[in-house]
Parts: sequence; C-alpha cells; structure tokens
Amino acid sequence: MSSNSSRPSSSDSAPLPPTAAAVTRVPSEPADQPVGRFRHEALAVVLRITDGRLTVLGWQRGRDPFSGAWAVPSGPLTQTETVGAAATRYLAERVDLTQIAHLEQLETRSEPGRDPFDRTIATAYLGLVPADVDPRLPDNAAWLPTDDLPPMAFDHESVIKSAVERLRSKLSYTNLGFALAPREFTISELRQLYVAALGHDVSATNLQRVLTRRSQLEPTGSVSASSRAGGRPAKRFRFVERSMRVTDPFAALRP
Repeated sequence: MSSNSSRPSSSDSAPLPPTAAAVTRVPSEPADQPVGRFRHEALAVVLRITDGRLTVLGWQRGRDPFSGAWAVPSGPLTQTETVGAAATRYLAERVDLTQIAHLEQLETRSEPGRDPFDRTIATAYLGLVPADVDPRLPDNAAWLPTDDLPPMAFDHESVIKSAVERLRSKLSYTNLGFALAPREFTISELRQLYVAALGHDVSATNLQRVLTRRSQLEPTGSVSASSRAGGRPAKRFRFVERSMRVTDPFAALRP
C-alpha cells in the first residue's frame, strides 16, 4: 500500500477549522440596521398676530429642492450648539429676528423621505412674537396667514399646523397670551389677539373674568385715550408674569 493510502479522501475529511479571515469577516448589514450619521436640522415656527390674523414667519427658497416655495427658517446644527441655539441663530441670520417672547421645543420629524436630497431629522421649535413687535424683514421673508398658506417646502405646512394646535391648547391652560400681547393693552385689544389666535370668537367680559380669576392680569393704573366717539376711557392691563406657567391644567377657552 502506498504511503498515501491511509489519508482520508476529501469527501470524508473532517471540516477544517475556520481561518482568521472567516472569523473576522463581518456579514453585510440588513437594510433595517442603522448605517452612518444623519443630518439634523432645527426648524423655527414663529407665530405672531398680524393685522388681526394669526401668521407664521416664512421665507421663500431660492434653490432646490422646492425652489420658489415657502419654508420656515431652518438649517443644520453645528458641532458645538444645541438645537434651540441653532433655531435662534437661524432666525437672527436669515430674517434678523431676535425679539422672541417665548420659545419652546415643539416636536421632532424623522420621516425618511421628508428631504428629497438627504436623510434629515428635524427638531421644530415654536416661537411667539408680540403683536407690537414688527421686525424689518428681508425681501424674501413675510408673515404668512396660517389659515391660507402658500405652497410650502418639505413638511413645513404640517409642522406649522402642529405649532398652531400647540398654541391654541396652551392659551387655554397657561398664561401664554403674554407672548402675543404688547406690554400694556385694553381688554378689547387683548380679546382681538385671542380671537385671532384661537380661531373663534371670545367674549371680552368672559376673557377678563377668566384671566383675572387665574391671576394672569393686573391693572396698570392707566387708561387709554378717549376715542372720537367719546365714552369712558378703557382701563389698561398687563400680564402679571412674562414667562410661561400653567394656571389651570383642566381649562379651555371656548366660544
């Protein structure tokens, strides 16, 4: 018998131990596994009562995607800033708006197709500007009526609707009206702001009674100038606090 007769044939040989390459090889990742890093941007949905209507600050895009459509101020975060700081920075850089009475985080949008150019996660902030603040806007920016929006880029129309819902909800159980109103006002002037923000009529008498009972309003001691029609000058009021707090968690301001 030859010296090779005692060797087993390849068909019945024992499996060879895995090679180093086989041990360290990484299988291809399934499509549903996280890969790489995503772009993260800040959106600033800024609302204001303008000429008796609830409006949102928008700027018209000059490049693709959605060239010519309107959008809320937005942009990517830098390595060293928070999302809130980024939202404030874009408001100052793009529309020169720094007089914001209230700013709070609204929601995060992460739908894969919301940006056709890149996978982008967006964190939206709600900002409020008093009605007597009228910042100078660049030519490509404007206050857009929330109930009659022009074509909007990305998912910004939906984000604006979420911001309006948040505002209307919080006007019912917090003192957030301070962020829409000037420092001093008559009850009639305040009512007009609430009507525009809530989207339905509100009784001036009921509004004063409710907000006074919740310790939101206090008289300033001054009165407005008499109108040409005559009559008693209206008392002027102000909000007791100019930072948000919950005043009645179960309340709702209804028509």
